[in-house]
Amino acid sequence: FGAVFASARISDHAWVRAPATVVVETFRAVPMLILMFFFYYGSLQYDLRLSPMWAVVLGLTLYNGSVLAEVFRAGLVAVPVGQREAAYAIGFRKNQVVRTVLLPQAVRTMLPAIISQLVILLKDTSLGFIITYNELLYVGRQMGARQEFGFPYIPTYMVIAVVYIGLCGLLTLLANRLEVRSRRAVKTARSPLSSDVPANRDTARPDDKIPMGKP
Repeated sequence: FGAVFASARISDHAWVRAPATVVVETFRAVPMLILMFFFYYGSLQYDLRLSPMWAVVLGLTLYNGSVLAEVFRAGLVAVPVGQREAAYAIGFRKNQVVRTVLLPQAVRTMLPAIISQLVILLKDTSLGFIITYNELLYVGRQMGARQEFGFPYIPTYMVIAVVYIGLCGLLTLLANRLEVRSRRAVKTARSPLSSDVPANRDTARPDDKIPMGKP
């Protein structure tokens, strides 16, 4: 969703760009819980037969996809204009410019924001318990309500918190690994150029003596 609407927002055609802008700005402004309520209770009222899982999925997709669409668009726009102009000067079409010139550079800039939004998305899945979706927090509330164990709400919620912390930590670790790999790839791509420079450049050492009085 984010990639498709980011592509539409940078389109040269107004009939593509304008509706995509309206969709992205609308769903970014609406709280995600309202989107879940809309799909869940709307399905009940109009007999659409959407399960609570699909209400959660659609709400998460529309809200987080709109945010990611803006992240992708901002990352592409942040690439220096000279890169785009140089690609057009050698005959690239716009889709080639975006795919081969802008996107590889923008990914390194967008990666922290993308991972941050994925962490938010992971935590927002817990809102599904409000519409009775059988997710982790909903199961934890059921376990905490068991009278035979003395209503262990606090221990149960502590375990759930540890699970979320572990999953978010794994996403952060993945982001760090990807960032390190992208930096290594950039250094590897630049190293042959940097190694050829001294060999092709005429340089004079400080201790070289310049002959005087002779042509």
